[in-house]
Amino acid sequence: MGGANGKSGHRVWRNARLATMAEGATGLGIVEKGAVAARDGLIVYAGPEADMPAAVGEGAESIDCAGRWITPGLIDCHTHLVYAGNRANEFEMRLAGATYEEVARAGGGIVSSVKSLRAASEDELVAQSLPRLDALMAEGVTTVEVKSGYGLDADNEKKSLRAARRLADERSVTVRTTCLAAHALPPEAKGDKNAFIDLVASTILPQVAAEKLADAVDGFCEGIAFSPEQMARVFDKAKALGLPVKLHADQLSNLHGAALASRYDALSADHLEYTDEEGAAAMAKAGTVATILPGAYYFIRETKKPPLDLFRRHGVKMAVATDSNPGTSPLTSLLLTMNMAATLFGMTVDECLAGVTREAARALGLLDKTGTLEAGKSADLAIWDIERPAELVYRMGFNPLHARIWRGQ
Repeated sequence: MGGANGKSGHRVWRNARLATMAEGATGLGIVEKGAVAARDGLIVYAGPEADMPAAVGEGAESIDCAGRWITPGLIDCHTHLVYAGNRANEFEMRLAGATYEEVARAGGGIVSSVKSLRAASEDELVAQSLPRLDALMAEGVTTVEVKSGYGLDADNEKKSLRAARRLADERSVTVRTTCLAAHALPPEAKGDKNAFIDLVASTILPQVAAEKLADAVDGFCEGIAFSPEQMARVFDKAKALGLPVKLHADQLSNLHGAALASRYDALSADHLEYTDEEGAAAMAKAGTVATILPGAYYFIRETKKPPLDLFRRHGVKMAVATDSNPGTSPLTSLLLTMNMAATLFGMTVDECLAGVTREAARALGLLDKTGTLEAGKSADLAIWDIERPAELVYRMGFNPLHARIWRGQ
C-alpha cells in the first residue's frame, strides 16, 4: 500500500481510526476520524482529518484506509535475535524429565549457543536471523533491539553485533544493538567470574565502543550469572565509554538488580519477577522502564509473576517484549507476547499496546524519534484490519496486519 512517490515520499493516510499513544492523552489517544500525513519519512500531522491543514495534504499521495486502525509501528525492545542453531533438543530433554543440571552436563544451556555462534560465520548468522526478523516484521514491527551475548569473547561478540547491524541493511527496519558480553561465563574462563568481568570491562567493551557496534550495554545479574558488584564494574566502564545501560534483573531471585540498574539511570530493567518495593521505587525515580517478558516466564514455567501492582503504584513505565532467544523464549510474535502479558500477568489492553509502542521506544532511548503518532516522529505505522484495538491483544495466532509503514515507505 502506498508505493514510492518520487523522492519526497509525501503521503496522507485518510479515513482511519488512530491510536496515537501520545503521552498524556487519555487511554490510547484514540482519534475516530483521523489522518496521518508524512513527508520525507517523518510524520507532519496526526489527528482528526477535519483539522488537518490543507497545505499538509497538498500534492500528497492519498491513501484511503477505509476505516482501518493505525497504531505506531510496533517495537520489540528486548531480543537475542542473532544466534546460530537452536535448542529444541534441550526442550525435548526437559519434557522427558531432565533437570537443568543434566541438560547443562549434556552440553546444553547458554554454552551450547556459544559453541554454535562461535562456529558460525557472520554471513551465516545474518542468514539464520533474518527469518526470525521477518516473522516480527510481518506483525507490524518497525524497530527491534538485538543483543549479543553468545560470543563471550571480543571477536565473537563483535561478530554478533556486526551481524545485528547488518539486519538493518537487509530489511526496512530500525535495529538497535546492545552488547551483552556479561551474559554467562565462557568455558575458557574456567569458573573465574571476576577475571571474565575484567575481560569484558578492559577489552570487549572498549573494542565494541571503538567500532561503534553497540547502542547500549546489558548484563545478566543473577546467582547463575554475575553479582551486582560485578555488574557495577561493567556499568562503570559503559558509562565511561558514553554508552547507556540496561539490565536483566531479578528474574530468578532478588539480588536488587532493579535498584542497581536505577543507580546507573538504566534505560530499562528487564524480567523483574522478584523485584521488591524498594526496587520499584528506585526505578520510578530514575525513569528506568520495566520491560515485562512473559515468553520466558511461560517457557521455563516460572511461577513468580513480576509485581505489576508495585510498578503501577509507583508510576514505573512498562514495556513488553518477546525476549526472542533459543533457550528460554523462542518467540517471534509480539502479538502473542501481548496476549501472554495480559493473560498471565493481568496487564490491561492499554498497558500492552503502550508496552509495544511508546514504552518500548522509551526503553530504547528512542521516544523522541518513534513510538507514538505525533508530528516530528518517524513515520513508522502499522495499519490493522480490526474493529477495536483490544483485538490485537485478545487474538492468539492471528495476524490482522494490513500494511506496515517504515519511515513513510
